[in-house]
Amino acid sequence: MGSLLILVIGVLAACSGGGTGDESGGKLLIALRSEPTSFNRLVASRGTEQRIALLTQSTLIRVNPVTRALEPRLATNWSQAADPLTWTLHLRKNVSFSDGVPFTSADVVFTFAALYDARLASEMADGYEIGGKPLVVKAIDNETITVTFPSAYGPGLRVLDGLPILPAHKLADALAAGKLRDAWGRSAAPSDIVGLGPFVLSAYTPGQMLRFTRNPHYWAKDDKGRALPYLDEVDAELIQEQNAEMVRLRSGELDVTYDFIRPEDISSLRELAKQQKVSLIEAGVSLDPSALWFDLAPESKAAKARPWLQREELRQAISLAVDRQAIVDSVYLGLAVPIGGPVTPGFGDWYSSDTPPPTRDLPRAKALLASIGLKDRSGSGRLTDAAGRPARFSLITQKGKTERENTAALVASQLKAIGLTVDVNALDFNSAMSHVFADDYDAVYLGANTSSPDPADSVQFWMSSGGLHFWNLHEKTPATPWEAHIDDVMRRQVSSTDDAERHRLFVDAQRTLAEHVPAIYLAAPRVTVATSTRVRGVRASVAQPSVLWNIDSISVAKTSGQ
Repeated sequence: MGSLLILVIGVLAACSGGGTGDESGGKLLIALRSEPTSFNRLVASRGTEQRIALLTQSTLIRVNPVTRALEPRLATNWSQAADPLTWTLHLRKNVSFSDGVPFTSADVVFTFAALYDARLASEMADGYEIGGKPLVVKAIDNETITVTFPSAYGPGLRVLDGLPILPAHKLADALAAGKLRDAWGRSAAPSDIVGLGPFVLSAYTPGQMLRFTRNPHYWAKDDKGRALPYLDEVDAELIQEQNAEMVRLRSGELDVTYDFIRPEDISSLRELAKQQKVSLIEAGVSLDPSALWFDLAPESKAAKARPWLQREELRQAISLAVDRQAIVDSVYLGLAVPIGGPVTPGFGDWYSSDTPPPTRDLPRAKALLASIGLKDRSGSGRLTDAAGRPARFSLITQKGKTERENTAALVASQLKAIGLTVDVNALDFNSAMSHVFADDYDAVYLGANTSSPDPADSVQFWMSSGGLHFWNLHEKTPATPWEAHIDDVMRRQVSSTDDAERHRLFVDAQRTLAEHVPAIYLAAPRVTVATSTRVRGVRASVAQPSVLWNIDSISVAKTSGQ
């Protein structure tokens, strides 16, 4: 109860300062984890570039990550035509880019042309295609566009969330010359980076920091009619390691962290929250749980000598043998929930209680292993296969990501109870992924980011040919009947415009995945966000970036030094 009370104190402190940000002026200090590779979001879509785009660009429509409501941005209203695949969007009037050039429908048409340009090869293009086909965007007049879908799409205009509208007057020549990928690179002058967002890039010191200052042409106002953003400046320091980030937060040299708070940092931050030196906000259950999966690809090097590595019974046995509550208690210090699949309670009504985490059952787990020939033939408690070889596998995880390292170690310890030997191998993320892409691993414990709870936004995971179908990354067509079933279900789910039917179909997909366990899910952390106590207007989201998504409405309390 005591620890809960401390957290509540921090939450109340954050909420009392985090209502409506209404103090103008001041500077916000934030962290970025890596250098930008480009200032063009269409070229690079990592976390750093996402945050820079939130600061310097605007979208037609936004899906509020807290309420999930569809909100107007550069488009003020929209309507569906008699043709159910076509929408008409009316653009905000009297809007200018940060260099003063008026924004028109031509900029929207240009942005989509750039997005789909084969020479640019945008990392974002797949996310704005329906069934592999692009949206058709046309300008009706300077303030009106139409968007036509190639086929029915359940989420509708929500697909437009996250796509920044770029300035045709600055980038059209580069696109025409096939050189848009090189435009707005790291060597570009800050004055060349033009946008419709609340800030402009004013300085960039490679390896150190980026400075963003208020865009005087920004279009948004608050509910009292005051011009946004409230802040005058945002300074983004490049901090590659989370320990260093925590030092700066604790010392008051940082206002907003890059990552969610790690379990091992909670105790000390709670003490600081009691002293009103930091604010802690529990945003909800994460959308991004880590998972343990084996290489199920036919090309798997490991499975050639140990075919049991690809058996469904092995995965079912492991899922039954792990103690999820122990992982929640010891790794996450209670700030997590046990889960049995990729869809956590953080997904809201997309989460199905029909697929709860399995109850720990060691006898059943041992029986499943025995059914595939893994038995204790020596009485030592250690299993071997029919040829007498030990039932042993390596588990790759991410070095430096303590919750993954600690979970992998605990799982290895727990699986001794059913006679399996697990060797944990912690590698840096890029090295770990190189093993995954090369089908050169036994098992891994990693994860992928999810920005939205809508299943249509994660078809790359669910579909057998998807780029995030990570247990068989190179799969082009369904390798199993159950994967073919999920493919069919998800195709219907994404294309349906009946919300109840979409939910029913997604429950089917979750049930099928839980039955065949291609990946083993253990726990989903409760997302905790930390800021300095001077930050106002925070509405923390369980999706990254948790704080900066509404950067134009964030402010800082005045201090004697400002």
